[in-house]
Amino acid sequence: MSSSTLDPYTANAENTSLSAQEKIAGLHEIVKAARTGMLTTHATDGFLHSRAMIPASPFDDTQLSLVFIANNATGKFDEIKNDSHVNVSFCDTNKTSWASYSGIAKVSQDKQLIHKHWHSSMSAYFGDLKDGVHHGSADDPRVSVIEVVPQEIRYWVATKGSIARAADAAISKVTGNASAPGEMRTITQAEIQLTQKLHTK
Repeated sequence: MSSSTLDPYTANAENTSLSAQEKIAGLHEIVKAARTGMLTTHATDGFLHSRAMIPASPFDDTQLSLVFIANNATGKFDEIKNDSHVNVSFCDTNKTSWASYSGIAKVSQDKQLIHKHWHSSMSAYFGDLKDGVHHGSADDPRVSVIEVVPQEIRYWVATKGSIARAADAAISKVTGNASAPGEMRTITQAEIQLTQKLHTK
């Protein structure tokens, strides 16, 4: 049997008819609703470590990369140095919609980029060590940018409310047919590359 036969839930939900811009718009709705993502990195011992992080603003309509401001003294930077392949996931629990970014993490201390994405509230995550150097501002040497450049993005968008989803599941239980109360969408590497070229112009 083919995978589509064995996994009718995904097969029924897959939507391949949307344009890249339509898929990006749907993705951004999930990211903005969820606000906080889980950045997963790969340690040298083989373990996967995840931590909650909020993408930095601004975040415009054509942007697919994710930018995080972070403390380079933390372990995630060692893990990214070991393996730059990362995943970032988001979940809008109100709608059960979710998004998963698979990509490459790039670390930078470019001051222009840091100042572009810096917000005064970020100082709380660094603290002032009272040594005249590590003062928790945008110019603190601990402040770095982690940019996640996606290679593929997959996301699920709920197309039915909670009551309709429950009814759909009940009907599926009786009929034996797999329910599909939403759509599975994929933004491919080719679509990402084209969009990023347009974004950087």
